[in-house]
Amino acid sequence: MGLDNYLLYLAALAVFFATPPDTSQLLIISNSIRHDVKRCRWIIAGDLCANCLQMTAAAFGLAAIIASSALAFTVIKWVGVLYLAWIGLKLLFSTESPSNAQQNHSANRLSMFKQGFFTSLANPFAVAFFAALFPQFINTDSAVLPQLLVLGVTYIIVDGAILLSWGTAASQASKRVKRLQLSMMNKVSGALMIAAAGLLAAKGVDTAES
Repeated sequence: MGLDNYLLYLAALAVFFATPPDTSQLLIISNSIRHDVKRCRWIIAGDLCANCLQMTAAAFGLAAIIASSALAFTVIKWVGVLYLAWIGLKLLFSTESPSNAQQNHSANRLSMFKQGFFTSLANPFAVAFFAALFPQFINTDSAVLPQLLVLGVTYIIVDGAILLSWGTAASQASKRVKRLQLSMMNKVSGALMIAAAGLLAAKGVDTAES
């Protein structure tokens, strides 16, 4: 892979990420509003781990299976929709107090990692996205595996930076409105999660129609 090809890849990623927040970004925003962005790094870690699995799956042809099986696509999509909606409803009807939230900080790390992991993993579009993206920038006259590693690592770095920037912005915004009670913050976060579920559901409808 030449430098020109790599720069084109970076430009493609810039265009891809210059969009409204996706489901994973809404998850980060939601949790950053309620917690410090440092804790949300566990969600980012979970999201990126899922991305690594999706890239591997794309390399081994899972994208073709998802594309050819309407049932597999539908099941994966709606599991993701229901999972996000469930998190959102839990937040909307949460009665968590500030003292309880403080006590649960360390216990929630694994939970936050799983939220990031399963939210990203439940997106059936990701595998097909990687399967369509990477071949555009691979030079078939050179070894393919090193090029896939470079493309994959670059994506992880860029995606992680984007997620962290969303989380930082949301966390700083929440600090400016400290008068907001935790219950209200839970409702805002829950609404964002339900919006993420709706986004994933609507995206599936658009894909099916195209």
